[in-house]
Amino acid sequence: MTDKAAPIGVFDSGYGGLTVFSEIRKKLPQYDYIYLGDNARVPYGTRAFETVYRYTLECVEQLFGMGCRLVILACNTASAKALRSIQQRDLPKLKELRRVLGVIRPTAEVIGVYTVTGKVGIMGTQGTVTSNSYKLEIAKFFPGVEVFQEACPMWVPLVENNEFAGPGADYFIKKNIDHLMAQCSEIDTIALACTHYPLLIDKIRDCLPGGVRVVSQGPLVAESLQDYLNRHPEIEALCSKGGESRFFTTESTDSFNEKAGIFLHDTVFSEQIEI
Repeated sequence: MTDKAAPIGVFDSGYGGLTVFSEIRKKLPQYDYIYLGDNARVPYGTRAFETVYRYTLECVEQLFGMGCRLVILACNTASAKALRSIQQRDLPKLKELRRVLGVIRPTAEVIGVYTVTGKVGIMGTQGTVTSNSYKLEIAKFFPGVEVFQEACPMWVPLVENNEFAGPGADYFIKKNIDHLMAQCSEIDTIALACTHYPLLIDKIRDCLPGGVRVVSQGPLVAESLQDYLNRHPEIEALCSKGGESRFFTTESTDSFNEKAGIFLHDTVFSEQIEI
């Protein structure tokens, strides 16, 4: 077993995970990071569980091969459909210490604190909603909280085609918000269970009744990661600290650089990788 420190890996099927990565890097700027986007096989949200598991495992193994000891699945679909299998089925087979964390648990652990009515809304991809992962996880921490879900299949394409700020997005956002609120008018807290959705947050808030809180995952995941590293010094010691970030994509680097710049509000230079 080697004790050489290495970057923290951050994986997403596309670009949305950059909203989580941005918050992690802001909270923990001292660490090195490798971001991997499996953009050639996006979207994951409509794929079968076994397919998502296989794709996610391949990307996690790629990051392990690049030296990462800790990998964050900055993707709700991968967290819902693949994380548990990887943790229980694949990590125990490895001789070296490796850990994989997701984005659902950090949200589920705190969402009940935000609600007064005990009615929480979840907005995500079809895959995340169908998995019922949020309902199951929230019930573990807040059994008295009632969870209502709404799949928003058009929201990711709107973001990835840079249409999220235009009037065309208004119709779909209002439609899904209205569907969710029709399930229960007492919903007072909504979790954005897709890492693309923070780019739509202003329009989402405009469509909601007054007093409804909207919770984005990025800050919650960053806070949870900091806590995890504090509680697991054996993992923290294996994370290199140079403040550097590298970006990899399974698709065109030109396309990735352009779209990643929208999410990070910064110039991005990526490298293409085959998986």
